[in-house]
Amino acid sequence: MTNDPLTAVFDAQRTAVEQSRKLTHDTIEAQRASFDAAGEMLAASERLTEQNAELTTGAVGAYFDALEAAFPEGAVDTDELRAVVEEGVETASESQLESLAAMADMVEESGAAYDGVADTYAEAVDSSFDAYLDAHENVEESVSGMADAVEDAGEEFDASA
Repeated sequence: MTNDPLTAVFDAQRTAVEQSRKLTHDTIEAQRASFDAAGEMLAASERLTEQNAELTTGAVGAYFDALEAAFPEGAVDTDELRAVVEEGVETASESQLESLAAMADMVEESGAAYDGVADTYAEAVDSSFDAYLDAHENVEESVSGMADAVEDAGEEFDASA
């Protein structure tokens, strides 16, 4: 039957279009996941910044304690220096945390904006693919009908010869 090769061509075209639609949706979801991952990374960075500040303050405090213990009592006063270091660590940590929070807000806002645009885009893509597949189906039916008609005419021609 003449339709077999044509049916295979139309099936292959339809499969390619459906795979393109799936790839488009997968790409949209991958971008959404990247916004989520960026948010999680920034949250982890905030925790690490806080832990680093605690670790640094603790290490510097232990250093000053060891320094004071190494000298006779009252020979070394590290209180002022200790306060300066702790204030510096706190200031640096606060600055870094503010920057990370600002970035997290930007990522969250960008993700929300992307979601809105992506949803609209996905709807447009689906609508376009649906319209294409409907038109494709109509063309397939027309071509199949013409192929059947040509085949029938060919059989009639053979029969009359």
